[in-house]
Amino acid sequence: MLGLKFSVAGTALLAVALAAGSACAAGTPGVSATEIKIGQTMPYSGPASAYGVIGKAEVAFFKMVNDEGGVDGHKIDLISLDDSYSPPKAVEQTRKLIEEDQVAFLFNSLGTPSITATQKYVNHKGVPQLFVATGADKWGNYKQYPWTIGWQPSYRTEAQVYAKYILTTKPGAKIGILYQDDDFGKDYLAGIRDALGSKYSSMVVKEVSYEVTDPTIDSQILTLQGSGADTLVTAATPKFAAQTIRKVYDIGWKPLHFLTNVSISVASVMTPAGKEKGTGIISATYGKDPTDPTWAKDPGMLQWRAFMAKYMPGADMTDYNYVYAYGVSETMLTVLKQCNGDFSRANIMKQAANLHNLTLAALLPGITVNTSPTNYHPITQMRLQKWNGNVWVQFGPVINGIGS
Repeated sequence: MLGLKFSVAGTALLAVALAAGSACAAGTPGVSATEIKIGQTMPYSGPASAYGVIGKAEVAFFKMVNDEGGVDGHKIDLISLDDSYSPPKAVEQTRKLIEEDQVAFLFNSLGTPSITATQKYVNHKGVPQLFVATGADKWGNYKQYPWTIGWQPSYRTEAQVYAKYILTTKPGAKIGILYQDDDFGKDYLAGIRDALGSKYSSMVVKEVSYEVTDPTIDSQILTLQGSGADTLVTAATPKFAAQTIRKVYDIGWKPLHFLTNVSISVASVMTPAGKEKGTGIISATYGKDPTDPTWAKDPGMLQWRAFMAKYMPGADMTDYNYVYAYGVSETMLTVLKQCNGDFSRANIMKQAANLHNLTLAALLPGITVNTSPTNYHPITQMRLQKWNGNVWVQFGPVINGIGS
């Protein structure tokens, strides 16, 4: 069972950190009478460059906010730097944002390796590290890192959902797992172990990892097929997810295939892999798929499309990453509005941990954003979906992963 442990000590630690921030509220770096300067690092180059569109869309989102008057008389200046999905580069660029650019806080920097490398430094500096673009379960550790908060559902929770589905629909499954050899990938191993319990050693017949520097994962797929696995869980970023789908199809292997939510984009994964090659793959989601006709007249998606037409003309409208960027940016805008003009780092962090049943244009009906000083997992709900060769088709109810 995965859940949050409530602690008076954790709450006290956050209170102390916030009180310290309040002391210097009057001179908050990056905040002037007319501007709030914020920063992020993104993989505009390197093995995860497919995610670079997220940063571009977020810069455009805050241009829209500025065009509409900003927040409490302040324009938002989002400085988005390339870290190449490299932890050393992420550290270098994060230091630049905080020490040279003097940003007020960090927003939606991307990548489990990058956030892992920068988290201690950022928390030591007392800089809010908000809504990081990674679902590693550890971003919910409010006790040790009170200045870092996640946004999307935990990878570990997502993996539990897949494992429980396997137990229900295919209890005799022989499971093979392909995972990125870092905290991102290992969260999936942990989540599957959570759900399978004592059955893990008998049901999981092979675990195979890859490094982000590997050119391909062809050999890993052949190893998994050779293990006798009839069920495959793929915890891979877009480049390697597309390779996996293509290789599995090309060798004629037909496992029951589960694919991580971070690699469900039609534009950056399913189309490059070959749409027909992914037929039958199961994933989980919390956001609206821009290719799903269900949302053709949905007010939230009409709002998103209007934004894209004006501020991201020519962008690939089938890329779910743009929807993700819009949703997390909506969340950030809500936090800034809740600050009521007090943009001290302490109050920004306080408001980020004070969201209740927030509905967003980009989220599925019934899924809301909730945070508190002892809940740094804003989104805990998901729905299963299956790829039909052209679009993702959702099935089953909304599932709350925390404590389920």
